[in-house]
This record gives sequence, C-alpha cells and structure tokens, in this order.
Amino acid sequence: MKFPWLELALTGFGATAGEAEVDEKVHNVAVIAGSSTAYYLSRFAETLPTNAPALNITIFEKTDRVGGRSLTVSAPSGQPVELGASIFITKNEILLNATRDFDLALGNLREGSPGDITAIWDGQEFVYQTTDGESWWWDVGKMFWRYGMSPYRAVNLVKDTVGRFLELYEEHNFPFRSLSAKVYELGLVKQTGITGSELLKQKNVRHMVSCNDAERTDKKQIDEKFARHIIQAATRVNYASNLAFIHGVEAMVSFATEGAVSVEGGNWQIFDKMVQSSGATLHRNTSVTSISRPKQDGKYFVSTKIDGSASAAEAYSIGFDEVVIAAPWQFSQITTDASVLRHKIEEVPYTKLHVTLFTSPYRLHPQFFGLAPGAKAPSNVYTTLSEDETPASGADGVGRTGFYSISTLKTTNNPNTGRLEFVYKIFSAEAISPAFLSSVLGTAVPDSFTGDKSPISWYHPAWFHSYPIELPRVTFQDPVVGDGVWYTGGIESFISTMETSALMGMNVAKLIVDEVGSFPQKGGEDKVAEDMYGKGADGPGDEL
Repeated sequence: MKFPWLELALTGFGATAGEAEVDEKVHNVAVIAGSSTAYYLSRFAETLPTNAPALNITIFEKTDRVGGRSLTVSAPSGQPVELGASIFITKNEILLNATRDFDLALGNLREGSPGDITAIWDGQEFVYQTTDGESWWWDVGKMFWRYGMSPYRAVNLVKDTVGRFLELYEEHNFPFRSLSAKVYELGLVKQTGITGSELLKQKNVRHMVSCNDAERTDKKQIDEKFARHIIQAATRVNYASNLAFIHGVEAMVSFATEGAVSVEGGNWQIFDKMVQSSGATLHRNTSVTSISRPKQDGKYFVSTKIDGSASAAEAYSIGFDEVVIAAPWQFSQITTDASVLRHKIEEVPYTKLHVTLFTSPYRLHPQFFGLAPGAKAPSNVYTTLSEDETPASGADGVGRTGFYSISTLKTTNNPNTGRLEFVYKIFSAEAISPAFLSSVLGTAVPDSFTGDKSPISWYHPAWFHSYPIELPRVTFQDPVVGDGVWYTGGIESFISTMETSALMGMNVAKLIVDEVGSFPQKGGEDKVAEDMYGKGADGPGDEL
C-alpha cells in the first residue's frame, strides 16, 4: 500500500542426486523444503572445530523449484510478474543481506505514474485515497485532518510491537528452543492473545518515544474509523483477514510495510541462491512420504516418491541424524512411526486465496466504483468493510466488495499487437469470473477470458493456501518436535512472512550446529550470526 507511513529451474550444483557415501564422521541432515535452513546449516558449520563431524545436507523439494509461496511468472512480453510472496521491506535483515551477498538487484513492486490514484474502497465509497506525485506532507495533512492523532498512535504501536519481535535476533535470545517462551518473555503474548480490533480499542497504548527510548502511555485509543478504513485494508491485502479475526501482533505487522521492495526477476532467487550456496544435495519433484526410526537411538530413514508419479514410494538410501520439516505439516502428508515425534505437530488453518494476473489495454472502469462517467478511476484499490457490514473469517469476510485488492503493477507492450497494456493483479476470496472482469473494465469479457476480440490478452489465475488464519492465541508450536526432529512452520501462527520463516530456519540451523559441535547455546559463534543477519532489523512484512 502506498501511504506516507507505509510504504526456476535450478542448475545442477553440490552433490548429484545419487546416493551419498556413509561416513561415521559425517552428520547427515535431511531438510524438507527449507532453503534458509540448508543455507544457515552450511554457514554455521564453518565454525565447527576440526574434530567435529562434517555436515552433509540433503534437501527434498516437492516441486521443480524452491521458494515456496515465492513464485514468479512471465507476462507475454517476457516481463516477470510476482504471483506470490511479492514484497519484503528493506529492514528485513535476513532477506536484504541475502540480496547483497548474492548480488541481486532490487526494484519496486509497482511502476506508478504521476496522477495515479491509490484508494481504499468499502463497496459503497472511497474512504481514503492518495495520488502519486502529491506532496508527502499533503497526504499526512489529509490523514491527520480526518483521523486526528490516530495515525501517530498506530505508527508508535507498530514500532513497539515490531521492536519487541526484533529482540529475537539479539544474542541473549538467539537461538531459542521454545517460541512460546520467547513470545511470553518479549511481552508479546498480550497482543497475540487478543484480536487486532481489540488491541486498537485499548485506551492505554504504550509505546516508545524515539528520541530517548523512554516509555510512556497514550491515554486515548485509536479511532474506530481509522482502524476500519486504513489498518483493516492492510490486514486484508496482506493476510486476507479482517481485524476481528487476526491477532494483534500480525495486525501490526501488516501495517509495517515502509520501504517495500522486491528482487528484480523474482524473489524466488533469494531462496534459489541460498540452496546453491549451501552445497546441499537437492532432490526436486520429490515428496517425502514417511519418516521412521527403526532403532530407538538410531538414524532416521525417509521414503520418497517422484511427485505426481503413480509409482510407489521407495526408501532413501541413507539414514539421517537430523530431520528438519519446513513444509506446512498438514499439507505434507508425511506419516511417522511412534518413535519419531515426541510432540504433536498441530495443524494451522490456512486461507485459500485466489490470485489473478491479466493484461488489458483497458483501465479500471469508474462506474464499477460508483463514480460518474468520465471520472478518473483509481489504478490501485484496496478494500475494507463498510460500517454496516459484520466482520467474518476467511472467504465469508470479504464483504460486498468481493475482492481484497486490485493493483495495476506495470505497463507492457503486447508483442502481437504492439499496443500498450496494463498488467493487473487481483486478490480475491473466490475465483474471478468473466462477469466480474466485464464490470471492472467496463467492456464485455468472453467466458474464455481471452480470444481474438477479448479485451484481455493474457490471463493467469492461481490459488494458494496463502496465509495462516491468525486467530488469537498465547502458545505456539516449538521447533523441537523430536530427538533430532525439527519443525520450522510453527512460526507461521505467530508471524507469517518470508523474513520470519527464514529466521526460524536460521534458528533451527544454529541449534543443530551447536549440538553437533557441543557448543553452548550462546557462545563464541554469535559473531558469525551477527555477520549473517545483522542487528537492529526493524520490521517484518510481506504481501503475497
């Protein structure tokens, strides 16, 4: 969102996909869909003493690519377009440092032009809008004129929340074996235990005064209209959720989007480079179907199958000392025997989000939004609920607008006609219909979406289990789920971003290397961690 306060294939590498040689001086680690875990395992392993076992890392990836929800497709002109995990912010230290280490160029998600309007729509009226090229101070003035001090209070609440989270990166907290304990110690359990709407209604909003880091309390609550108009638009576009159905921490994270960027050519390159740099053996299109431990103190064995094939699963050729599960557990369909998991891995419900990309020479039609004929329609529209609508969860909560956002990402030249076209992206709770697009564009769209006379030249629909449904909670899945079995997906129900997933991967990697080298949890290797992810990171957040 543009507001003044917010702002594949892999080449062969490492070992081949054949059998790894068994060696008593090798510590074998299986990583199921975890690029950051593999990367930091290799980095932290550089600190192991010479008499410690060498780490051998094997990655099993269900698809032919790495990056999970970070997915880029090409428009007909050849321009890359982000389909999932579109942005991160420049203060996400892990991701930003990776772009520097791997020499990846950064760009903006959208290519705006002076005069382009970005608006928030409740299905009846535009409750707020801003125009590219206008003075930043003019936007700020409009905001404070309408909502008083609420924007200031909200920004300080975000800074306080994000600042507490960032303490996870600090030496005395990293690495951590219990996410629940750390959330409690950081004082964030009070915000995860209530909804975003409840948090914003509190009259006593504590925050940090930036000039001297002193604490003080603001006795006035954040205005309900500001919460519904502005912050809820952010929770909907970032997490497909209304404020009444997302916990307070994630609501604040959705508002922490200042300095949003993406990698030119696609964010997936960060994770692709992580895997390449790790030197791991990578098995693409390979699903892990089961994990077993025949002997109580023995190695773990996995069975795998080529994804999409009719062939039966086969036992992998070597045993593993550690297994790291990074894929969401309920989607993995992995079975285990009784000796593998000491702690149950809970299922985290996810929202099914439809993402639609298309190109057209037509701009958004003003009458779709209730504007007069000839009026200028916005280029980017975020949505919220109107005052008379009752919030709901999931797809039922989208409201009368029928979608979460429509964005004009960039312009492109149609290679067949040579005409200038707009690249659009829609987030919606249901699949987009031709009738909907006909109304949005103000011209008839055929049932086939594209065709010789269609106003749509390229159409690319997709859907993801994109975001966890972040209902209030006070406990979280810890990363240690067995003796040498780790799960990184538990952080998703706390904060779901590319940065936080990478952080948990790094955390588990450090715990494993500390144990392999018999190092204390907080010891001489912390300088290595500092070099890799830095200190003072300020704010996670990514839009799908």
